[in-house]
Amino acid sequence: MKYISKILEIILNIIIILMSIVVIFAATYVVQTRVMKKDYANIFGYTGFEVITGSMSGTIEIGDVVIVKIDDSIEENDIIVYRQEDDFITHRVVNINGDTLTTKGDANNSEDRQIDIKQVLGKVIYIIPKVSIWKKVMSTPVVSISIITTILLFGLAFSYETKEPKDE
Repeated sequence: MKYISKILEIILNIIIILMSIVVIFAATYVVQTRVMKKDYANIFGYTGFEVITGSMSGTIEIGDVVIVKIDDSIEENDIIVYRQEDDFITHRVVNINGDTLTTKGDANNSEDRQIDIKQVLGKVIYIIPKVSIWKKVMSTPVVSISIITTILLFGLAFSYETKEPKDE
C-alpha cells in the first residue's frame, strides 16, 4: 500500500507540473494577444493557430491546431502561415520565384494570388488534430470544476498520512 501511495503521489506531481506548464503558456498567450494587442503570440519563436476552413482538408482539417515556427526560410512544398490583410492563411507553397511565393490549399482547385515573402509568418512544423473538440469540452464549467476538484481530492487523499500505533 505504501508503494502504491508513493507511485500515485509521483503521478499527481507530474500532472500538477504539466498543468502548471499549460497554465503558464496560456497566460503568456493571453497577455500577448489580449493585453499587448498582438495578432499572435510568440512563445520561444513558435505560435499556434486553429484552422477554421477546409482549404487544406486531407492534410489539415477544420478544428486542428497548427504549430508554426516563426521563420522565413521557406522551401517548395512547405506548409506555411502567411498574413493576407487581416487574416492568417495556412497553405502549401507550390512555387518560389525570388521573393514571390505561390501557394495553394491542398483541397482547392486553383492557386492563390502570389504573395511576398515578407507576408510569411512561418512554417507549419506540427499539426495537432481535433483540438477544437477538446477546447469545447474543457471550457465547459462542469468539466473544468470536476477536473480541478478531482485533482485537489487526490492531492489531499495522498498527502494524508495515518499514524501507526507504536509497539510497546
